[in-house]
Amino acid sequence: MKIIKIQIGKVKIPLKKPFITALRRVDFAEDIIIKIITDTGNIGFGNAPPTAVITGDSQASVVSAIHDIIAPKLIGLDICELETICNQIDKAMLHNSSAKAAIDIAIYDLFAQMCNLPLYKLLGGYRTDIKSDLTVSLREPEIMAQDALEAVSNGYTDLKIKVGNDSTLDFKRIVAIRNAVGNEINIRLDANQGWKPKEAVRLIRQFEDKNLNIELIEQPVIAHDTVGLKFVTDNVDTPIMADESAFGTYEVFELLAKRACDLINIKLMKAGGIHNALKIADMAKICGVECMMGCMLESKVGITASASLAGGKSIITKADLDAADLLATDPIVGGISYKQNHIILNKNNGLGITDIKDWEFITEIK
Repeated sequence: MKIIKIQIGKVKIPLKKPFITALRRVDFAEDIIIKIITDTGNIGFGNAPPTAVITGDSQASVVSAIHDIIAPKLIGLDICELETICNQIDKAMLHNSSAKAAIDIAIYDLFAQMCNLPLYKLLGGYRTDIKSDLTVSLREPEIMAQDALEAVSNGYTDLKIKVGNDSTLDFKRIVAIRNAVGNEINIRLDANQGWKPKEAVRLIRQFEDKNLNIELIEQPVIAHDTVGLKFVTDNVDTPIMADESAFGTYEVFELLAKRACDLINIKLMKAGGIHNALKIADMAKICGVECMMGCMLESKVGITASASLAGGKSIITKADLDAADLLATDPIVGGISYKQNHIILNKNNGLGITDIKDWEFITEIK
């Protein structure tokens, strides 16, 4: 099964509601789509969302990195040479993790097809049903409380609440949401690097004193401040999760070595694909640190890949894989399906994706 052609295109999918965090506002998912075509006729699908404020990648940079540098190195390689292909992806250029992830996902899709296995089974086969949270975007307290109630009415029992732009208002937001949804709903917070270390400690202690029962706090401080992250972790009872700080394999190794956080959020777009995400999961398991499988705003292609990894590994105990459920339309044929707050993995070989409707072709390499 040799690679003969790599096609690059894009999709633009409207969101049901604007996605608002301390870092950005998004109204459309604008993803780069990859198709790797082999001499056997098999097609592997991959995708990457442009997330400039987190990964530094734009649509143009993803396309350029793949077309000009990464893809030419892969033409003619056999899919069974997985280690060689992954090494070529890693060494092709520095950074550009989203471009690398898009190619990597398509390669793993093909590798699982070659092995006649669904991808989640190839990656460990631990589970086929994954419970995900739903994200509540950053808005005024009363609007966020209403959005939280709507999510609960749609079957979600775990809510990921965006905070981080105003600590005083953040406290009011969480009080309003807890009062609205009651004590049975699981609430986790994502500050998206929005607080200072001492500010974070003060605010989290307020949450604790008020008995707001917060499951975890994700990325309370700026990504590069691992000392500040450890300060927060060491000075509150609520578990602290690293996201932007836990970018790739090296950063995660440093966090684990320093015990700077209680949990790791794995994202394929940060790690540069499945092959590096597997390394992160294994390091975390060795250290006894549980992981969440997270996402950016991938289409169902990327979410299926992420869910397959979560389905494969027992150390991934939580999931924030709601991105495809936030989209108003779904041009992806096959892949995962949602059943209220559960993601059901496709049992067909690879990702189980057969087509992408209305994608816009950009270019190809052969």
